[in-house]
Amino acid sequence: MVEKEQWTSKLGFILATAGSAIGLGAIWKFPNTVATSGGGAFFLMFIAFTLLIGFPLLMGEFFIGRSTGREALTAYKKLAPRTKWHWIGYLGMGTCFLLLSYYSVIGGWIVIYFIKSISGGLLHNAVPYEQMFQSTVADWKMVLLAQLSFMLITIVVVGQGVKKGIERSSRILMPGLFILFVVLIIRSLTLPGMEEGIRYFLTPNFAQIDAKTILNALGQSFFCLSVGVSVMVTYSSYLSKKESLTRSAVSVVGLNVLTSFMAGLAIFPALFALGMTPSEGPGLLFITLPAVFEQMYGGGIFIALFLALFLFATFTSAFSMLEILVAAYSKPEQPARSRKRLSWLFGAIIFVVGIPSALSFGPWAEVQWFGKSIFDLADFTVSNVLMPLGVLLIAVFVGYRFPKDKLLAELESEPAWWRKGLAVYMLLIRYIIPIVVLLVFLNALGLLPV
Repeated sequence: MVEKEQWTSKLGFILATAGSAIGLGAIWKFPNTVATSGGGAFFLMFIAFTLLIGFPLLMGEFFIGRSTGREALTAYKKLAPRTKWHWIGYLGMGTCFLLLSYYSVIGGWIVIYFIKSISGGLLHNAVPYEQMFQSTVADWKMVLLAQLSFMLITIVVVGQGVKKGIERSSRILMPGLFILFVVLIIRSLTLPGMEEGIRYFLTPNFAQIDAKTILNALGQSFFCLSVGVSVMVTYSSYLSKKESLTRSAVSVVGLNVLTSFMAGLAIFPALFALGMTPSEGPGLLFITLPAVFEQMYGGGIFIALFLALFLFATFTSAFSMLEILVAAYSKPEQPARSRKRLSWLFGAIIFVVGIPSALSFGPWAEVQWFGKSIFDLADFTVSNVLMPLGVLLIAVFVGYRFPKDKLLAELESEPAWWRKGLAVYMLLIRYIIPIVVLLVFLNALGLLPV
């Protein structure tokens, strides 16, 4: 019998899991959400909701994965045999498949911009940055080549396995990400006039808080931890029974909150010091930040560092999305061989499925479904439909279907306060979290009058 592969250490698991969770959303979505939701007040709510909502959901996925020692699909079958609950695993796999198909397009854009930054062709151009971005994403041949290179690196890393591929890469990329953050924060905090940015980011403005702001903070609290797609079920299945799930989850949550905090310190002081305002998603990374760094001394070096940081975060998330698919179909008797074959198979299919998203800014820009481009429709489907639905179903599964004896068995190696606080946890996971997630779900679909 072939022994199941495991993380070599708790640190490797934490770095890989945090890398999966951090991704682009915590870095480029967070600043814009803060800017439109009350600054420091939103940040405080985000931290509170991450602890009260995100942490219990993360623990729920950890319980499912570690208790079974199986990936997402088999784990639900093992815990609830002869039922339809395993469709949560299929939902997570489908979500990751679709997400990676257009996520790899963004990864390709970052590759292009990173190459431009180190070659000196990004800053100090006569072409406005907005026009540069539009012409870049419209160049479908270059975009497809960059997307392909991004997927090839992801395939090779995942194909090497949990220890030699994902864990080894995360041990390099995650510390590198935080080192780059520190360098950029130091530079941002040395700019004249940066105090206004810090004040805006960390000073609560409760006058701007309304129902929609609260719902946005709730949504950010569980999206930032990558829960709802069963990736954490798969990753925790590789964790030794000797390790504490609670300490691991606290570390992952802490790293995500720290990343959001560092993103705010790196971006807001620089933006306010140079008289600019945050913008969302691609606008922040490819238009606003180049304009900011252009005005800095040594801006070419710092924009290259920032793009490297984004690229690191994008890769660590991409690894987990491909891993959930590969792990579900790897053959136990030939783990290494089947893993490599499946990595190439799924990676190739994902690349092909992602081509329409890549072309939706160029030759297929006029193609619209439901008033959205192919790229935007894929993003809307994942962010506003599939992920909230996955979170809701996992919360219900943990609250009502997860075998109590297995839950108690998992808690034996956890801190003593868990057994005392189990009733509170079950109250949250059974009643509070499903209602909260449902409200976030309806808000994301525009069905709430807020």
